[in-house]
Amino acid sequence: MQWNSLDKLVEECAFSGVVRVRRHGQTIYERVAGFADRANSIANTAETRFGIASGTKLLTALTVGRLIDAGRLALTTQVRDCVSVELPDYTAAITIQHLLTHTSGIPDYYDEELIEDFDNFTVGIPWYELRGPKDYLPVFPQREMKFAPGEGFSYCNSGYILLGVVIEEVTGKRFQDAVAEEVLGPARMDRSGFFAMNQLPECTALGYIEDGESWRTNIYNLPIVGASDGGLFSTLADIAALWDGFWNGEIVSEELVRTFSAPFANVSGDSGLHYGHGMWMRRRADGTLQHYIMGADPGISFKSAVDRQRQLDYAVISNTSEGAWPIARAIDDVLGKEE
Repeated sequence: MQWNSLDKLVEECAFSGVVRVRRHGQTIYERVAGFADRANSIANTAETRFGIASGTKLLTALTVGRLIDAGRLALTTQVRDCVSVELPDYTAAITIQHLLTHTSGIPDYYDEELIEDFDNFTVGIPWYELRGPKDYLPVFPQREMKFAPGEGFSYCNSGYILLGVVIEEVTGKRFQDAVAEEVLGPARMDRSGFFAMNQLPECTALGYIEDGESWRTNIYNLPIVGASDGGLFSTLADIAALWDGFWNGEIVSEELVRTFSAPFANVSGDSGLHYGHGMWMRRRADGTLQHYIMGADPGISFKSAVDRQRQLDYAVISNTSEGAWPIARAIDDVLGKEE
C-alpha cells in the first residue's frame, strides 16, 4: 500500500492531529502534525490527548452494557422505572434500547438538523455550569416527540444525556467515575478521561476554531466537563485499546458485543448506513460492515473505524473543527481499493 497521497493531503490541508492505521493490530501507517498549543508552539505527538466529542457515546453505551451484564438493567427497561427525575413530556414506553439506538423520538437539545452555526452554538445555561448529565435537563426542549418510540431514527444527544442520568442513579456514582470504573479500567485506557477545560492535564491538545483569518481556542464553546453525549479526551493508543477490548469481550459480554455491533436502525433508506448501540456502521456492496464512531464539536473532529473482515482499523483525531474529515475520507478511499 502506498501512503504518499495521504502524506500529501496532510500537508495540503494543514492537518493538525494524529492518524494511525492498523492491520492485525500492528501499525502500518502513522502521522502526527500540527500543534497541541499554537501560542506556545507545543507540537502534537502520538501520545497527545484529544477530545473525541460524540465518540464518547460508545463508552456511555458500554457502561450501560456493563450494568446489563450485571443484571442491574435490561435493554427493555423503561427509563421512567430507573430515574427519579420527572419526564412529563415523554411517553412511558421509552426504553434503554430506544435511547442507545436513537429511536426514542425525544427532541434533542443539540438538534443537528436545526443548528446552523456549530462553532458558535449556545444553550440557556453557561457552558461552565455543565458538569454532569443532570445539569443538561433544564435545557431539554419542550417540544412534542418526533415520533413514537421505535418508529423512526433521529440522532439524539438528549437521549444519551438521559442514559448518563440512568447510569448515575443506578450506580450512585458520578457519570464520569462510573465510566472510568466500568470501561476505562477494563479497556486499559490509561490516558483517557473527562478533564475540565480549565484544568487540562499535560500532553492534552487545545481545540482550535477558525475566527476569520485567525483562530481561537474552544474553551468557551463546550461544557466545562464532558458528559454522556460527548467530551471524553483520549489518545490513539487508548482508542485502539477500546476497540480491542470491545471485540475481545473484555468490556461487555459476547452476547452484548453481538447485539451492540449489529445493525439496528436503518438511518437513511438504501444508503447502507445503520446505527447499532453506540456505534455507526456502513454496509458495503459486498455485504461486509465497517463499524465506526465519530465526533464533531467546535475545535474537535474525530473518526475511528474497524473493518473486521480484513482486520483493519484506523483513527483520525484532530484539534480543529473540520480537520479529521478529508483525512478519514482519504483513508476510506485507500482501504476501499484494497483487494
